[in-house]
Amino acid sequence: MSTPTSASGEHNPSSRVEPKRMSNTATNLVALHTIVRREIVRIMRIWTQTLIPPAITMTLYFVIFGKLIGSRIGTIQGGYSYMQYIVPGLVMMSIITNSYGNISSSFFGAKFSRAVEEMLVSPMPNWVILLGYVTGAVTRGLVVGTLVLLIALFFTSLHVAHPLVTFFSVLLGATIFSLAGFVNAVYAKKFDDIALVPTFVLTPLTYLGGVFYSVNMLGEPWQAISRANPILYMVNAFRFGVLGISDVRIGVAFVVMLAFVAGLSIVALQLLKRGVGLRS
Repeated sequence: MSTPTSASGEHNPSSRVEPKRMSNTATNLVALHTIVRREIVRIMRIWTQTLIPPAITMTLYFVIFGKLIGSRIGTIQGGYSYMQYIVPGLVMMSIITNSYGNISSSFFGAKFSRAVEEMLVSPMPNWVILLGYVTGAVTRGLVVGTLVLLIALFFTSLHVAHPLVTFFSVLLGATIFSLAGFVNAVYAKKFDDIALVPTFVLTPLTYLGGVFYSVNMLGEPWQAISRANPILYMVNAFRFGVLGISDVRIGVAFVVMLAFVAGLSIVALQLLKRGVGLRS
């Protein structure tokens, strides 16, 4: 077969490279779609474990903290009722915990069954593997967050003040803890290791992240310590998107979230590249 030539009679190698490049792109898209579809099917297949429990848990939070305790507290920052104030925090809490839990259990299960080794030796790039699992985890977080928000509307009225801020704060928050759950799953050696971080790190940070109160109500040094908590910035960014009030500057909140996304992405890709805890 003759090699294509240009108008000047010289060989044009780009005509041979372009089909290969397009073929690689198509292959990566198929691989990404396969991982994402598998994750979503997994979430929906066991919906009684992935979607219903967090919805019930948040309903109890709304009843106990919002109705019973909130009725005694009255209005809080910005003139909003206590129920309205805690709804964004509880929605974000459900999003980050479910995003984290989904990817940590799913990826560790794949590692436990040796399925990860097959992906690592395939032509599939590491970023496709990471993006596929993160997309699945973010999807679960967003679905659960939507369910919790719909339940909240039975208890109070909400008006989204800044839709774009609301969307991007939710997306970044879910992505951050999806990446964190991925790192946890990589290092985990047994299923018990999956529960260590949520129990001893994620839960305390969530409760101390301004979900149930404004950090401006705290004295020093607790207010300064609270501002070192990354969840504080996610909760307040989402609260600003929904209610228009925040304890931190929104620009700073998004810089912090983007920095965590970039940092955790680099760590996760390096772990995949080196095969840390993945290859036996």
